[in-house]
Order: sequence, then C-alpha cells, then structure tokens
Amino acid sequence: MFLEIENVLSPEDLSVLRRIAGSAAFVDGRISAPNNPTKNNQQIEMSGEAFKQSSAIVGKALQSNERFRNYSFVRQFAPPMLCKYGQGMTYGAHPDSAYIFAPGRMLRSDVSCTVFISEPNEYEGGALRIHIGERYLDVKLKAGSAVVYPSTTIHEVRPVEKGERLVAITFIESQISDETQRELLYTLNEVAALEGLGMEWENRIKLEHVRHRLHRMFSS
Repeated sequence: MFLEIENVLSPEDLSVLRRIAGSAAFVDGRISAPNNPTKNNQQIEMSGEAFKQSSAIVGKALQSNERFRNYSFVRQFAPPMLCKYGQGMTYGAHPDSAYIFAPGRMLRSDVSCTVFISEPNEYEGGALRIHIGERYLDVKLKAGSAVVYPSTTIHEVRPVEKGERLVAITFIESQISDETQRELLYTLNEVAALEGLGMEWENRIKLEHVRHRLHRMFSS
C-alpha cells in the first residue's frame, strides 16, 4: 500500500527549496549507493549549510503533516535530502536498503518517501515507477506533494528526457516494522476516524481498546 499526500510543502517552502537547490553543491548520487550501477542522479552535498537548511524545511513539513504521521507511524526519519535528475539521468529498479546511515546512528528503513519539488510540466519522463507484481504504477505529482510507500517495494525513477526533476527523499523507521500490520492498523484507525463519532459509546470504547492494544502489540 502507498499513499499520495498533497500540499506537504507550502508555496513558500517550495520557493526557498528551489533557491537553495539553485546555488547548492551537488555530488554524484552513487556516493550513497556505490554498488548500484543503475543509479545516475545527483544529491545535495551533505556537509554544507544548504543541506541543513533544506533538510530542516522538508523535515518540519513532514512532521507537521497528520496523514504522513498516521500512515507511517513515525518513530524517526533520516534527514530529507535533495536529489536532482537532469536529462538522461535515471535510477533503475531497486528496493531500498534495510538500514540507512543517518548522522550518528543506523536507521531501519520501513517506509520510503519522495517529496516532489519540481512541477510535472518542468520535466519530461522521470516518473517514480512503483512495481506491483508484474504491473507498475507511474507517479509524477505536483510540486509540494509526497508519496510514501513500504521500503521493500521495488521502484525506479524513469529516465528524464528533458528538463530537471528535483525531489527530496527520506526514509522512515516506523513504530511498526511489519508492513502488513502497519497497513491493517492504519486502515482500522481510518475507520475509527471516519465512523467512530457515529458509534454507540460502548462500541466506540471497544474499538479504541482494540486499536490501542494492537498498536502496542505490533510496535517493535
């Protein structure tokens, strides 16, 4: 299961991020995946002030987004990183690594997130392709939107044919490591949010009892 979330970033956030990306130093993306020959992109240089500023903007926006929190059951996430793809750049099919190095720690990647900063009409190609069995879904959202999905999902970035694709990516360590349990509890929470106020009080308390017990049971 994956989730698309609109308006994670405000127009002001987008303006600042584009300005930062326009002057920041970017390096070969294979620095973070040296053994993957299909990765051909650029990522922001992580020792500079531009990375700290851009990461803080995207991180704050994600932390403030209720749908993001509810879907991923966030425990912690890696500092978001700007990535860009120019003409001909791509990233072949892959799942994300089980563990990601974050400053000062190793973080288990349960959920992956891409936040779109370029508008779809600013580049041709470059869709995030999510593989679903023998089929796939191409995701190319408007600027400020995000897509979140299990890190075990095989996905790729299709070649950029024209223009530049600018995104921010991060990896989330969830309170619930098992994606099936996480999806079931998310669905149950959504039902409670939509229908709970219409229930008889006794049934609502029983539902709350089940939800919170499952959350404790599933948490790792």
